[in-house]
Amino acid sequence: MAYDRPWKSFEEQLELLRSRGLQVSDEQAALRCLERIGYYRLSAYWYPFRVFRHVQDPGTHALTTVRTDEFVRDTHFSDAYELYLFDKKLRLLVLDAMERIEIALRVDAAYELGRSGAFAHLGTEALHAVASKTNRRTGRTRYEEWRSRFDSLLDRSKEDFVEHYRERHGADLPIWVAVEVMDFGSVSQLFSMMKVSALRNIADKYGVPDTRVLLGWLRSLNYLRNLAAHHSRLWNRNVIDQPVLCGPSELEWCDAFIGQPSLVAKPFLLLAIARHMLRALFPETRWAAQVAEHLNHFPRQQSSRKLSLTDMGAPDGWEAWWTRK
Repeated sequence: MAYDRPWKSFEEQLELLRSRGLQVSDEQAALRCLERIGYYRLSAYWYPFRVFRHVQDPGTHALTTVRTDEFVRDTHFSDAYELYLFDKKLRLLVLDAMERIEIALRVDAAYELGRSGAFAHLGTEALHAVASKTNRRTGRTRYEEWRSRFDSLLDRSKEDFVEHYRERHGADLPIWVAVEVMDFGSVSQLFSMMKVSALRNIADKYGVPDTRVLLGWLRSLNYLRNLAAHHSRLWNRNVIDQPVLCGPSELEWCDAFIGQPSLVAKPFLLLAIARHMLRALFPETRWAAQVAEHLNHFPRQQSSRKLSLTDMGAPDGWEAWWTRK
């Protein structure tokens, strides 16, 4: 279907929202929001306030639920804007955690692989046999795919230390230097090719009982990091790369999510994983307390449809274990 929606001025955009039932108490403030943030980005935050309709298929008579362009009663422009501000601060808190976790994981990769040699990452000898497994779709091994990504990151790097090292020692960077040009995704992929003994050492450091769980967490944290870094909506997103859970009673806080697919599919679990990893690295960190304080100031809505932390996958009683040491 060809896209045929015309360009609209900010005033026309606001009038369209009003015609659909969105209340605007401060027109100038709403216009400034549209000018600075944009209709499309804000639409992600007023989307939950749109009206549902049940539609019957004329052939099968089956009922389906569709979301209309209309807004539920008493929904205000400020309801969406306050959600946007809440989400913005949440992303900043996530980025703070991801920076510290990512840097620590780089050290972990360098330390464990470095045991086998300074250039252990430039071949598969120091890696698990899975590194040589071929991807049927691409025809390349997992290591070849990772190496292509790493080489691309290295070629694009503008860091002075890369040029300085190459001038003095040659093209190949030792693993403890190479990790500094890797992004979270490439570090996560490198972890997935490590030998079990190395992964076990790292899992023990973070108090994760299963290396499979650790690898699943790293994939999910990379997804979380990318959402926050690209300013994407976070608070109630359906998580694509869902994490692996520990078994019952292996981690007390994790039990709240076992057997709860609707919670596993939401971002609160990813925040809980970040909390766990940070606690292992920095036992005295106040990050969890800062997040709890922010969550407890979830914006109130004037709309007749009330949203809450439940929409982001917070389990009942999460406060009891969230700040516990």
